[in-house]
Amino acid sequence: MTTEVTQARRAEAPVGASADVHVRFRGVAKRFGGVEALKPIDLDVRRGEVLAIVGDNGAGKSTLIKVLTGVHPADTGTIEIDGQMVKVDHPDVAKAHGIETIYQDLALVPTFDLGTNFFLGRELRKRLFGVIPVLDVERMRREAIAVIQDRVGLAITNPYTPAAVMSGGQRQAVAIGRALYADAKLVIMDEPTAALGVEEQEKVLAIIDRLKAQGVTVIVISHNLEHVFRSCDRIVVMHNGHKLAERDRATSTRAEIVGLIMGSDIRQEA
Repeated sequence: MTTEVTQARRAEAPVGASADVHVRFRGVAKRFGGVEALKPIDLDVRRGEVLAIVGDNGAGKSTLIKVLTGVHPADTGTIEIDGQMVKVDHPDVAKAHGIETIYQDLALVPTFDLGTNFFLGRELRKRLFGVIPVLDVERMRREAIAVIQDRVGLAITNPYTPAAVMSGGQRQAVAIGRALYADAKLVIMDEPTAALGVEEQEKVLAIIDRLKAQGVTVIVISHNLEHVFRSCDRIVVMHNGHKLAERDRATSTRAEIVGLIMGSDIRQEA
């Protein structure tokens, strides 16, 4: 009988490790006091793929992403980005390597319009009368529209609309466009279709397809397996802080992934 340790090692062996690798984790772990939130994990993220990370609450999904983005630097292990060993100990390090994260709250200011939200924290300025620095509102709005329409693929009908009255899909488009404007090579999306209607969900899924077509690597954290199987190339199942399984979407089924998430399919890893 295969031992539990052997099962874990097999579960952590990356699928297709010889493929073009964008990010490589080796033995990456994170502990908070007495809690081992992320057990040593090996994982390859392939360039230009859409990778889903799934698992129950507390499985380690968010910790893994926060380690990659420098929010919670790893305690042990190594991270390679584009073949280079990188110490990701601050979010600015991740951003410098083209990694952008879009969280569920999207970090938009409700009263700000498209351009102002798009350039939040990196506002463009011009000099009034050649002397006084002021916000270049029109340029910000113009450049935001261009990125969202050309790269994200969403038409902007009213760029003066505040975020508070934008649809969920429009807010997602602003956040994604903002990441692309920052020259993102890898975009992490946390529950991108949560709390959206069916039509808005389809728009977001279409945006993910568009990002992949542009060669952007996408990591999606999601509980929605229908959307995972609609958009993602590979699926990583997290369980109790470690990578339980890794599956190519084309050769897996929702039933298998549900079983792995619930722990009833663990023996399949033997």
